[in-house]
Amino acid sequence: MVYFGLHYSKNEFWEGICFVHFLPLSFLLGPTLFYYVKHTVSEKKDFQLFDTIHLIPAVFVGIATLPFTLLPLNIKTQMAHQIVNYTEDYSLNFNWVTFEQLLYGRSIHVIFYACLSIGYFLRNKKILLKKYGSIPTNHPIIQRWFFILIILQVVIAGTSLGHMITLYIKPVYFLGISSHSFFSEEHFFTICGGGFFVQNFFLFLFPNILYGNISYSIEFDSLSTLQKFKSSLAKPAKSFDEYIEIDHQISQYLVELPFIKKDFNLSQMSFDLKISERNLSVYLNAKLKKTFGEWKNDQRIDHVVQLINDGHAKLYTIEALSTMVGFQSRSKFIDAFKQRQGVTPSAYIKTKKA
Repeated sequence: MVYFGLHYSKNEFWEGICFVHFLPLSFLLGPTLFYYVKHTVSEKKDFQLFDTIHLIPAVFVGIATLPFTLLPLNIKTQMAHQIVNYTEDYSLNFNWVTFEQLLYGRSIHVIFYACLSIGYFLRNKKILLKKYGSIPTNHPIIQRWFFILIILQVVIAGTSLGHMITLYIKPVYFLGISSHSFFSEEHFFTICGGGFFVQNFFLFLFPNILYGNISYSIEFDSLSTLQKFKSSLAKPAKSFDEYIEIDHQISQYLVELPFIKKDFNLSQMSFDLKISERNLSVYLNAKLKKTFGEWKNDQRIDHVVQLINDGHAKLYTIEALSTMVGFQSRSKFIDAFKQRQGVTPSAYIKTKKA
């Protein structure tokens, strides 16, 4: 929309609207790509306070461009029309930076996060191999999709960067072809526009990604390609028999007390049981009327209650008990215990001593 408004609409109103106003959003492309990769492959899917550091460039650009943003619309449209159609001089000054620097920075920013996303993906793959001795069976599919998506972002950002550079430096020749010719405005819009179109087209080549099934899945060596695809699509567990089967699997799984690990989460449970996250969530919500977090806390509290009933409470402090079953803090343990049992751990222990 921004490219069309600036370079193809030939309408001063849209040129003024698209000239700078969307620039802060362009600094969210890289972080959004990284969040997407991280949320998909990481076992820790919660948005952490530290993750907000990735938003700093977008906030900075938003503040820096305020002088232009707050100008009257008629002045902005005149400035945009003059620069885009005649001068191509992007040295417009903002707070602390120039427009030209932000245009360079936008492309470099995307390329940086593309590299960061690939690095995070490969590092997470090593962690899974080290921790579990294997990786999810649909990992190669996810890897192909991510790499295609990331490469397209690099091509688009690299072309944009090359086009900006050619506006201000002498041409460089390679095999008799001028860099100005390669990064001409025509090639720039063709590659960038084509890149965005191809990006959407490629998504249809990954139907299991398109339909949202990016949870861990099991091996289907003996099935046909069509059967593999059908099996990869997560379906809600609705029938009584399906619930019974999941009940049985979970009962056996809980014998090993997986929930006492601090990093125990839905992705881990999905990987261990070879049941998609979606089906597990549907089971917990529909059958047990609980979220995964509520169910996990219930398992932990029930285990602590069993320890107390067996007389182990005198061997440990309240904090030690909370750590033993995976709670991050003493206060969270006490809150969860009181919600489950109606009393605090200390009060419950006293009733057992009496």
